[in-house]
Amino acid sequence: MNSKSTFGIHFVLKNSKVIDETAPIYARITVDTNRVEISVKKRIPVSNWHKGKGLAKGKTTDISRLNSYLEQFRSQLTECYQELVVNKQTVTPEAIKNKFLGVEDSGETLKGLVEYHNTGMDSNLRWGTLKNYKTTEKYIEKFLKQKFKRNDIYLVELNYKFITDFEHFLRKYQPEDHHLPMGNNTVMKHIERLRKMTNLAVRLGWLDKDPFVAYRLSFKRVEREFLTQLELDTIKKKQFKIERLQYVKDLFVFSCYTGLSYIDVMNLQPNNIRIGINGMNWIITQREKTTTPVRIPILSQAQVLIDKYKDHPRSANKGTIFPNISNQKLNSYLKEIADVCEIDKNLTFHVARHTFATTVTLTNGVPIESVSKMLGHTDLKTTQIYAKVVEKKISDDMANLEAYLSGERSKKKNAK
Repeated sequence: MNSKSTFGIHFVLKNSKVIDETAPIYARITVDTNRVEISVKKRIPVSNWHKGKGLAKGKTTDISRLNSYLEQFRSQLTECYQELVVNKQTVTPEAIKNKFLGVEDSGETLKGLVEYHNTGMDSNLRWGTLKNYKTTEKYIEKFLKQKFKRNDIYLVELNYKFITDFEHFLRKYQPEDHHLPMGNNTVMKHIERLRKMTNLAVRLGWLDKDPFVAYRLSFKRVEREFLTQLELDTIKKKQFKIERLQYVKDLFVFSCYTGLSYIDVMNLQPNNIRIGINGMNWIITQREKTTTPVRIPILSQAQVLIDKYKDHPRSANKGTIFPNISNQKLNSYLKEIADVCEIDKNLTFHVARHTFATTVTLTNGVPIESVSKMLGHTDLKTTQIYAKVVEKKISDDMANLEAYLSGERSKKKNAK
C-alpha cells in the first residue's frame, strides 16, 4: 500500500432515515478519497449527537455505553485494516467492510458470475438472447457504481433489498440517448435475467440461498399491435421510389404472409423452400430463437417476393433469399413507411408477425392449432393471446353492426 494513503473511521448519522427524531448511526470508512459506510445497528436522538466528534453527547449511562460500543466498533474495523496491510492485500474501504462482515473469503462476486454466465453459456444461448444478457450486465454495472460506488459486489451480499433497489434504479433510469425510459416489462426482463444468473450461482454452490426467494416478478399483459386488412392493403399497394423503403416494405409484407420473425427472414435460404405435401412450395426451417421446427405453406403474396429477391446480387453473395439489413435500420425505415401510409401505429417488424396471426390467418378462419404450428409456438396458450385479440375485433364489429341496424330501424320508424 502507498505510504501516502490515509485511513480513517468517522461515525455519522443517516439523516435521510430519521424516525421519531432518532437516526441510525453509520461508520464511515475512508481510504484516500474513497469511502464506504456500514451500519452499526444503533439509533440515537438527533439532538444527542455531536457531529464534529462523531460521538453521542451527554453523561448518562446509556450514552456512555453507546460511545464505548462505538469505540469497540472502530477498533474492530481498524484491526481489519491492519490485517489487510500486514497481508499485503489491496486496501480499499470495500475490502475493510467485507472483511469486517466476514465475506472477504467468498471470492465469488456478481461481476464474476455475470462474466461466467455470458462467456460460459455463449455456445448455448442464441445471439439475440446473449445480447440481452449483455445489456442487463451494463445496467448492473451502472447500478453498482451509483448505489454502492463500487464496480463489484460479493454474491453473499445479494438480498431482497438489493433486488428491489435494482428494480427502482431501472424504473428511474434516464437514458442518455433518444430511447424512452424502460417500461414495466422491460424492467422485469432485466430482473428475470439476474434471477436466472443467481439460480446458476446456487446450482454451482457459489450461493447458499436464493436471494429471489421472497421476490415476485410482475409482468403486465400488453396488447399485441397488428394491422387491419385495410392498413395491410394500404402498405401493399404503396410503391416507393426510394429503394431502401421499397425493400423494407417488401420484407414487412413478406412477414405478414408468413409470420416469420426478422432473424428468421434474414436467415432464410433457398434450401428452406421445398415442395410440401400439397405439391406447392413450403418454407421448412426452424426458429432461431427456440430452434422449434416451422413448416409454412407459401401464399402467393409471399412467393412473388421470394422470386423478386432470390437472385439479388447481395442475396446470392450471402446465400440467402433476401439481402441483409439490420433490424435497427429496418424498424427505423418502417417508421417512415407508417408516416407516408398515414398509419398511426408503432410500426415495427414484429407487427408483421402479429398481423399474420390475426388479420391474415385467425380472422380468415384458419384453426388456432394450425396458426400455432406455423408461428413455431411450443405452447398453444401463447397463440391464444392472438385469438383473444380476434374476439375483441369480432365484438367491435358486432357493436358497429348493432349501431348500424339500430339506425336503420330508426329510419324506417320515422318514415312511417
